[in-house]
Amino acid sequence: MRLDKFICSCTLFTRTEAKKIIKKGVLVNGVVVKNVDYKIDEYVDKIEVNGEVLNYKKFIYIMLHKAKNIITATEDNFHKTVVDLLKEEDKILNPFPVGRLDKDTEGLILLTNDGELSHKLLSPKKDIDKKYYVEVNGELTFDIQNIFLNGIVIDDGYKCKSAKLEILSSDKKISKAYITISEGKFHQIKRMMRAVDLEVTYLKRLSIGNLVLDNKLKLGEYRYLTEEEINKLKI
Repeated sequence: MRLDKFICSCTLFTRTEAKKIIKKGVLVNGVVVKNVDYKIDEYVDKIEVNGEVLNYKKFIYIMLHKAKNIITATEDNFHKTVVDLLKEEDKILNPFPVGRLDKDTEGLILLTNDGELSHKLLSPKKDIDKKYYVEVNGELTFDIQNIFLNGIVIDDGYKCKSAKLEILSSDKKISKAYITISEGKFHQIKRMMRAVDLEVTYLKRLSIGNLVLDNKLKLGEYRYLTEEEINKLKI
């Protein structure tokens, strides 16, 4: 790994700041190195910056509050992606979004380069709950609640797994609820609502497993997960 990339992955320094630090001299196994392109073994070599030994972070975990019109992808030729929202120094370890949110859906996105964790969270066999806040243009009833609980059949004949619908308010014009599902079929919640003759007008993901969206994050903002949050996700 390049020395400047290593320093960025271990600190809050930008790539530009890391290069400036290296040009002044960084200790690599006790030897002063001033070459930005210098290659190191991140698992073996001892790197010291300003008297501090840096510890390599293999994985990165980011919580992002996705806004509408942002694509859940690493790159797109026409639209801004969730990765485009990251600062350059936060892209160093190549994080990718775990799962997807529709273009017009807001809420929690987890970005990481931890493939094993991503597989666990997305695997249908793991039954990881995802909780959403939803608004629909019609009345939500206890009958619909029971239909979702028993597994509703959507347009392609697929029977969804049991879903929990918590009705917050219900009206013939607009109803509000929390809905928790443990799978992620394409446009699943919209298709579930359509199956009971309702249309989703607003949708926001609030949690993935034990990870809950930080309500201090504004739309488009993100932060690194705490150690406690990371450990809970890995349970």
